[in-house]
Amino acid sequence: MKAWTLAARPKGTPVTDDFALVERDLPALNEGEVRIANRWLSVDPYMRGRMNDTKSYVPPFQLGEPMQGGAIGEVVESRADGIAVGTLVSHMAGWRDEAVLPAAHVQPLPDLGVDPQAYLGQFGMPGMTAYYGLLQVAEAKPGDTVFVSAAAGAVGSTVVQIAKAKGMTVIGSAGGAEKCDWVRSLGADAVIDYKGGQSVVEALGEAAPDGIDVYFDNVGGDHLDAALAHAKPGARFAICGMIDVYNDAKPTSLKYLARLIGNRVRIQGFIVSDFKGQQDFYRDMAGMLKDGQLKREETVFEGLDRTPEAFLALFTGGNKGKMLVKL
Repeated sequence: MKAWTLAARPKGTPVTDDFALVERDLPALNEGEVRIANRWLSVDPYMRGRMNDTKSYVPPFQLGEPMQGGAIGEVVESRADGIAVGTLVSHMAGWRDEAVLPAAHVQPLPDLGVDPQAYLGQFGMPGMTAYYGLLQVAEAKPGDTVFVSAAAGAVGSTVVQIAKAKGMTVIGSAGGAEKCDWVRSLGADAVIDYKGGQSVVEALGEAAPDGIDVYFDNVGGDHLDAALAHAKPGARFAICGMIDVYNDAKPTSLKYLARLIGNRVRIQGFIVSDFKGQQDFYRDMAGMLKDGQLKREETVFEGLDRTPEAFLALFTGGNKGKMLVKL
């Protein structure tokens, strides 16, 4: 197989020299294992944290070892009962062209009538993050005003659509006119262009003069400040990512943090694996898809050799919707 490894631990924003493409022999299949030819790879912002040698909710990438990430592949050899050759599966042995895995580490794709790569985005980890973060962590309900940062990303764009499908007012934030127009096309009631020159706190005040009930945070920084500044009493914040600080050690300012006291604001971080085993996601999302309430967009880089390039583009706003690598 060919696989990307971490050649050096990044200092600040990663660069291409931090990665190395290597060749490794694949082991022969043992009983209960499958060999997979990867077709689609996912790159996601959380992977930046795994490049640091620090303790976190997932272990760090090891220098010189194949990296990991979400992938969709086709089973090309099987010694596992119930998983036939030709089966499309999702798994976490990404950043490579082939993998040998125990059958317990792969998941055959559900038959929901969507393209296979959708299970790396709206019907995969990003979609689950959006669904459970909005509805269970933030306890968003019909009539709420919801503010979503990075609303043109894989998670944020799904939050926008779920919130609208559930009867909420949605304010999204995105960078640049093209992305803002796309977020509006998803149903957002208002969109803030954070590259437009006006501060986010001022723009959110204009978009939500009565305040917000829910904030779904993918960014941190001035977006979190703005949400605190305009939070209604009893507002709920779901914090799933702070891409603003992934490559920079300086903390977010939290200049309006004291407002959470008087307004009884609840801020809760979460990880999508907290909801592993729950069954309502596919059922509910399939219903929304059938009713025409879901759209998706993908930014696709072609070829295994462009995987680091796709990953680095996440931090410069290079994606609209889900960032993917097609093999």
